[in-house]
Parts: sequence; C-alpha cells; structure tokens
Amino acid sequence: MRHVIDQAAAWQRSGTRFVMATVVRTWGSSPHGPGASMLVSEGGRVVGSVSGGCVEAEVCALAEGVLAGAAPVLARWGIGDEDAFAVGLTCGGTIEVLIREMGAQAPLGRLAADVAAGVPVALVTPVDGGGCLVVGGGTVSGSLGDPRTDRAAALAAEGMLGRGADGLVTGGGDAADGLVARGNDDADGLGGSGNDDADGLVGSGGDGADGLVSGEGDGADGLGGSGNDADGGAVCAPGRELLVQSFGSRPRLLIFGAAEFARPLADMGAALGYRVTVCDARPAFATAERFPRADEVVVERPDRWFRAHEDRIDATTAVCVLSHDTRFDVPVLTLALRSAAGYVGAMGSRRTHEDRMERLRTAGVTEAETARLRSPIGLDLGGRGPEEAALSILAEVVAARRGGTALPLTVRTGPVHTG
Repeated sequence: MRHVIDQAAAWQRSGTRFVMATVVRTWGSSPHGPGASMLVSEGGRVVGSVSGGCVEAEVCALAEGVLAGAAPVLARWGIGDEDAFAVGLTCGGTIEVLIREMGAQAPLGRLAADVAAGVPVALVTPVDGGGCLVVGGGTVSGSLGDPRTDRAAALAAEGMLGRGADGLVTGGGDAADGLVARGNDDADGLGGSGNDDADGLVGSGGDGADGLVSGEGDGADGLGGSGNDADGGAVCAPGRELLVQSFGSRPRLLIFGAAEFARPLADMGAALGYRVTVCDARPAFATAERFPRADEVVVERPDRWFRAHEDRIDATTAVCVLSHDTRFDVPVLTLALRSAAGYVGAMGSRRTHEDRMERLRTAGVTEAETARLRSPIGLDLGGRGPEEAALSILAEVVAARRGGTALPLTVRTGPVHTG
C-alpha cells in the first residue's frame, strides 16, 4: 500500500485527477483484504490492485464514470452474481469496493509522509463523497464538512487504528445513535457487525468495552450518549457511511550479519513492506551501497544494537542472524530469544546449529527459549544461492507471521484465501 499512497500524493501534487478504489469488505475467498487499494488516473494509468486481477477492468470502467462526474460508487462482486464470470471473479468470494475521486483538498501529503515515517495513521473518506480526514497521533487533517462529524469520525478512526482495522463506520437510525462499526464478522477479519448496539461504536465484542469506543456516558466520553448535549457531543449524520483505512507502523526485519545472503533478503523484505535494518560490526560490509533498499545500515555489534533498541521489538518483528560467527551470533540470539520478536532465525549448517545450541545453553538460555529458534533458517525449497535462500527465509517469516502452514495448497482443502 505504501507505493499506492506515494503515487496518490504525487498525482495530487502534479494536479492529476484520479480515483481511488478500496476494498471495504470481503466474504469467502479473496486475494486482498479490506483496505487494499488501487488508483486510476485520468490518463488511464493504474497503480495497485483490489482483487489480484479479477475485477480490475470493471473497476477502471467505473472509475472513468466517476472522473466524468458520476457519484462515488460502492460496488459488490461475487461468484453468485450473474456477471461474476464476465468480470473475471472466479475465486468463489465476494468483495465490496468503494470507488471515489480524491480531490485536491484531501491531505494526502501528510498521509504519505506519516506512512513513510512509520507513524500510525488512518484515512477517512465518506462513501457519498465530500471531504476527507487523516487521523493519527491525536491530530486531524482535513474535514468531512461538519465539525461534529469530524470529531466522531476522528474518534472512530483512532479506535480502528489502534486495532489495525479497516472498514466502514456508519450512523445509526437517528443522530442519537452515534457511530457504529459495520463490517464483516470476526471470521472475515473486520470486527463485529455493530448493528445491534446503538450506544456507540462497537467492534468485535458484544459490548462497548470490547469495541472501539465504549459509548458510555456523555458525548465527551465517547460516541454514544444522547449526542445532542450542549457541548456538541460527537455524532454522525444518520445513515452516513465512512470508510476508515488504517496504516500501522511497518513490521521490522532485523538482519544481523551483512554477508552476501543478506543483500537479497534486505531487498525482498523491503518489497514485502518491512522496515529493514542491516547490522554488522564490520564497516567494510555494512554499507548503504551494498544495501540500497534497507531503511538503515548500522556498523555496530549486533547485541549492542539490539539491547539499545529492544523497545522497538514486537510480535511483528523478524530477527534473522546470518553472521556465521559465534562471537556475534550467540550474544544477539540470547537477547532475541528473550524478546517479544515473533520470529527468530539463524543461518548455518546442521553442525553449526548443534554447536550454536550448546553455546546458547551455556549462556543460560532455557529450553523454552531455544525452542523458539528457527535454525537452520528458512523453508526447504531445494534452492541454491543467496536469492533463493532469501526467498526460503521470507517464506518462513511470512508463514509464521500470518499463521500459514507452509504446505502446498494442492494438499489442502477449503478457501485459498482465509483472511
């Protein structure tokens, strides 16, 4: 998505008119989840994707109509539709896509800057057109045309951003109902329907405490309450739907050891959207010239760097140790295996692995901690060379992060796309 947002901001700066199409909801098997977007410029250029090629041509046709003056479109395609095969949607799922023009007033410059910097931010656009908000870090840019709607939408966006959720937010039956999150059910990954709770903004749970904003108390405390208090409590015009797209901080790929195998790993990691750090104590190897797509290249002992930046490590972080040197491997692995990192792997032969495990035990690493280590690193693809090794490693990283089986799809049953 980063390249889509960057291109949108660039077209806006140059005065090029364009439409953004965004997946709002999905049911069943679909290549992309909610939030996936594509752009269509007035010159016919396309950037991004909403369905992996299934309905892009139809989206382009609708985009041309929007650029010609038609209202924004909320379109749905499914395998049960009589025109599903005509537009190419043969995967068996259903997708709903919002197609709208992004005008000159949309704060896309701020959005692109925040996304590039890894600052969590959300884009809010109304389904019926008319304004745009960028929300994050307690600040709001842009407007939906009404201060009270802006306040309510900002609260909704902050709540969804905190969950990393994308989807629709809509007004209830009257203004007193406030905002309600409306999207797929939990199995489809968008939180709860929110249709049975008129007290405020709700998410996957049954009550407000589990959702985005509790809605309890007066308008100043949430999105619920009467919504008509003299203090101008946050409410949304009844029935108005808003699309919230969340852009969280990028997951981190930490590569320790700037060997030749690290170069394609850094490039592929960047292509997958990771914030890539390459760290090596040897200045001749750790250079920006060798790793042009890395976000940072650091000359430092891996364990020292890790200890100084451990507050950045979370469950989305992947740690790959490629140094083949126990002086560096064991100290950084000791820290990584005790950290919140979701993936920790180390390169080496079976013999190297056994020696490394013994050294880790000597260093006081417990059996439970060493059980987290993926070594030798990567999946068995039968590959050769740095590029194929990098593919093997990242395949394992993605499977671990997404909960995949890493099995061939031919031996599995059920939907190909499950999230």
